[in-house]
Amino acid sequence: MSTLAIIGGTGLDALGILHVDKRELINTPFGEPSGPITRGSLFGQEVLFLPRHGYNHNFPPHQVNYRANLWALREAGADKVLAVAAVGGIRADMGPGRLIIPDQIIDYTWGRPSTFFERGSGGRSESVTHIDFTEPYCEELRQQLLKAAFAGNITVVDGGTYAATQGPRLETAAEIERLERDGCHLVGMTGMPEAALARELELCYACCAVVANWAAGKNGGTITMTDIEKNLKGGMQQVGELLESHLMSFN
Repeated sequence: MSTLAIIGGTGLDALGILHVDKRELINTPFGEPSGPITRGSLFGQEVLFLPRHGYNHNFPPHQVNYRANLWALREAGADKVLAVAAVGGIRADMGPGRLIIPDQIIDYTWGRPSTFFERGSGGRSESVTHIDFTEPYCEELRQQLLKAAFAGNITVVDGGTYAATQGPRLETAAEIERLERDGCHLVGMTGMPEAALARELELCYACCAVVANWAAGKNGGTITMTDIEKNLKGGMQQVGELLESHLMSFN
């Protein structure tokens, strides 16, 4: 049976829905992951959980050890990965609190170790290797999430292009205008190289994006952490409902 890993923040613990069995620190050829892998259960199903930014939220987006995180989850037995990520909404139907299941991504990050296929340093290959990344998200898992949303009467947006930016600062209004011209619909800081690394490890990877705020310049005001935290609280509640509907379908 497939083992689902969830990469996210501490929201699942805050919701009280993740029942922890044990935590296991897995060393990798790429260093330590963001924290120990939590083995637990959600709604009667075994899952793995890893906080992308650490259990104390101490790793900024550009310093997350994405390679170690994905490698450790695979070593722990994961074959499917659901990445929960806070994002800014660009398109009109992607307002704060909305859940998005994106289907495309554009990478604007730089300087992040972004592949397992390199010489030395624990790399997987001594020869040039290319992955097909035409469809960056696993369509099987995407469809399962969309069906779960329908079954649970949870409103989600099907599809959208995720702009992965460097962070940790938020974007300027002009940068958001550029992203919109490029065809992006939402913006976040953790989508890459996470998605590509999952593909290199042949993991079925999909993203559930929680809109925490309108992207810069989209609401005519400044972006405050107070508003972000408020919107994330409501959004994470919906993520919990989506996970319940998804995992209950396997019971």
